[in-house]
Amino acid sequence: MVKTTPKARNVFFVLLGVAALVLTRHYSGPFVEIIHSYSGNVSASFAVYFVVRILTSGWRYGRLVTAGIALLVVELFEVTNGFGVMTNVYDSVDLVANAVGVVLALVLDALVGLR
Repeated sequence: MVKTTPKARNVFFVLLGVAALVLTRHYSGPFVEIIHSYSGNVSASFAVYFVVRILTSGWRYGRLVTAGIALLVVELFEVTNGFGVMTNVYDSVDLVANAVGVVLALVLDALVGLR
């Protein structure tokens, strides 16, 4: 078994989220409309969690603080139309998809942390 550092693990999960975001547009299976509409939010939020986790590693209540910061960032991005830097189409379901991505990341982080 290969032992990795927490930072390397977090970078791996960031890249996994980015890869899922990039590959979303190539999906053509079942539920294609739902996947194209919301999987980008889920995967981007997942990646943002692990970016923030790199910065909050070692903090007291680190995972919960990370989840809170990540959720704040992705939800603000959504409601401010991409912070005025990017164009973003507002959809209230995107807020739920963002939360799903952060929760998935938090659960995965906790499960991997138990090992």
